[in-house]
Amino acid sequence: MAEAARRRVRRRKVLVQSTRLAVLVVVVGGWQLFTDRKIVDPFFFGQPSGIVLKLVDWVEHGTAYGSLWLQIGVTMKEALLGFAYGTGAGIVLGVLLGQIPFLADVIGPFIKVLNAIPRIVLGSIFVVWLGFGTTSKVLLAAVLVFFVVFFNAFQGVREVDRNLVANVRVLGASRAQTVRHVVLPSAVVWIIASLHVAFGFAIIGAIVGEFLGAQQGLGLVISTAQNNFDPNGIFAAMLLIAVVALSAEGLISQLEKRLLSWRPGTQTEVAGL
Repeated sequence: MAEAARRRVRRRKVLVQSTRLAVLVVVVGGWQLFTDRKIVDPFFFGQPSGIVLKLVDWVEHGTAYGSLWLQIGVTMKEALLGFAYGTGAGIVLGVLLGQIPFLADVIGPFIKVLNAIPRIVLGSIFVVWLGFGTTSKVLLAAVLVFFVVFFNAFQGVREVDRNLVANVRVLGASRAQTVRHVVLPSAVVWIIASLHVAFGFAIIGAIVGEFLGAQQGLGLVISTAQNNFDPNGIFAAMLLIAVVALSAEGLISQLEKRLLSWRPGTQTEVAGL
């Protein structure tokens, strides 16, 4: 019975991967075919072969602002620092406000107002305050990450079983012990779930910050390609960003499996998705 179930899971994995590959081949192949036959103008839409040639040119000769690896490194540094700062601040403030209703009532409206401000406006303010260096991009990325993690952490703390908390307090646990052994383990599911979205926002923050003003980075490379009407350059940079984002998603998924190993597997996890 167990062997039959494992075979079904393996067959489903093969089917899913094969279908994904087929979709990719159809989309990329159709794109190349349409541009070759001038059904779609490659000047505006680019073409897969042009994207590959652009990537090869960047690898061999670099971009207009230096080595391709330097541009990737600059953007990843900004995104990772923003991700770390935003996640830390979001968890701390989310847990605090979730545990202290008075603090939530006082600070909550201000957080909602800040969350309503368009991020592009914040990015412009950060550039004015901090200049074109790394700091303004890190701060913008951190702000985008903060709100995603904060609301999940806050809600996760609010969803903790109050009867369980009351029982632990009756047994003599302090507030710090209750937070450490009950609240945080219960909220970690919400927090980890937010990280999948948060890293994408960190990359967006870094790229948008580089669009607003930078000396290096993938955002600047994309901006230059846009100004030169070079769709292949834009898509090539987008492809690099997608590869980095998917790699980070894989790492976060591994972290989730380790931290939530106690949780029963969901139907999609059992299926291997």
